[in-house]
Amino acid sequence: MRILKIISKIILVLILICAVSIGIIFGLDNKSTSYLKIKNQPTLQTNSYLIKNVNLIPMTSDTVLNNQMVFVENGLISKIGEKINKKNIEVIDGQHQYLSPGLIDMHVHVWDKQELGLYLSSGVTAVRNLWGMPFHLRLKEQIENQEIIAPQFFTSSPKLTGKDDLGDDKVQVSSPEEARTLVHSYFKRGYDFIKTYAGMTEAEYIAIVEEAEVLNIDVVAHPSFNVAYTEQFHPQIATIEHTEDIVQQPLNYKLDTLKLQQIAREMAMRKQAFSPTLTGFYKIFEMLTDPNIENSTQTQYINPLLFEMDSKNQIARWQNEKTQNPSTTKRIKDQHNFHLYTINQLHKQGVTIVSSTDAGIALTAPGFSIHQELNFYKQAGLSNFEVLKTSTINPSKVHSQFNNVGSIVEGNLANFNLTKENPLENLNTLSTPVWVMVQGRKIDKNILREFDSKAKNRSNKLISALRWVENLWVEK
Repeated sequence: MRILKIISKIILVLILICAVSIGIIFGLDNKSTSYLKIKNQPTLQTNSYLIKNVNLIPMTSDTVLNNQMVFVENGLISKIGEKINKKNIEVIDGQHQYLSPGLIDMHVHVWDKQELGLYLSSGVTAVRNLWGMPFHLRLKEQIENQEIIAPQFFTSSPKLTGKDDLGDDKVQVSSPEEARTLVHSYFKRGYDFIKTYAGMTEAEYIAIVEEAEVLNIDVVAHPSFNVAYTEQFHPQIATIEHTEDIVQQPLNYKLDTLKLQQIAREMAMRKQAFSPTLTGFYKIFEMLTDPNIENSTQTQYINPLLFEMDSKNQIARWQNEKTQNPSTTKRIKDQHNFHLYTINQLHKQGVTIVSSTDAGIALTAPGFSIHQELNFYKQAGLSNFEVLKTSTINPSKVHSQFNNVGSIVEGNLANFNLTKENPLENLNTLSTPVWVMVQGRKIDKNILREFDSKAKNRSNKLISALRWVENLWVEK
């Protein structure tokens, strides 16, 4: 009996030590990201301004409205005009630079708070996170309560897949009944969307879509290999993800232009929006051709746990593939070029394309990647205005959560980028904004630089691992 008491006390002490240690780790993480707290940045506490002397790019049409004024009141666009008289309001002189809507990345995977600052410093004022975990719900609450400065943040559920699609990164579903139960649970817990994945059976897929219709929650589909590709075009499916999945599924790994045109026509006819993630795939080509990619500048901004557990493994995998099969580099480059052609064909058919990068996977760095993605759409044949639509007004067409962003019109949220040059003429100017505004809070260049420096070579591997363990504990 005495021995049992001693063992019980030891276990209790160990539990207390673990609890205290975890508390300390979370406390240190909170301290290291305190620069994002609005209360700690005096210039971020104002969300009402009168902006003058700006050339306005509203994105409702391919035009520039010169010498405009914009009255921002409590984070909303209250009035736009050539002359606005307001008293007792802070005035921002745009110095005849260009004001355009903040960018939206519709396919990201967020691993920590530091990434939120990286998105803002790249002019991204809203993100759609597509690998939901419990900590994302806490993060979403902090952002919505305006405790921290961040892009607008919307998150999917954990990824739902079939029972034979193994992996800790997904939730395996064993029946249509379980699929319905999970959809209902995720809805109640506060996830914005339901995410389906590649191993979903047809019966489970139908159950998810039907339950989502009942609850009025959008589904985002990483296409399933077990469901005909075009059968995944559905009004409840907000977007289909990944251009490479067109090649892998309906085209059966062939770069078949005729079959692609059929897919593009049906996607347009069914009014199915599409999320390309060209950058995520192109990183494979970079891994195959750049021997120093592990030490490149952008890798310094990738979450350290992700870099250790995923990025390095991906580099080794593709380098080994190249050694085993020397034609791999050409095959990947040819497929990337076919992806560009795919975007061209989808666009010509009138498919709604939303900018998406797959940031937070392998070597796709948060924030930076949106500009590479937009340039790929340019290479695919879209005009600058059409490219910008994918990252501004188009997302407002696919989710109700985005219906008050993406264009500069009265009543919308004041999410802006101010740039020295006209992005309708030079897309690259968007990568170096003069300042960014999110929900009426103006983020100056010096603060944007701080966001970059705080995220560079960060050492938060342990807290990231704890979040991952929490995810496995709660969701698996």
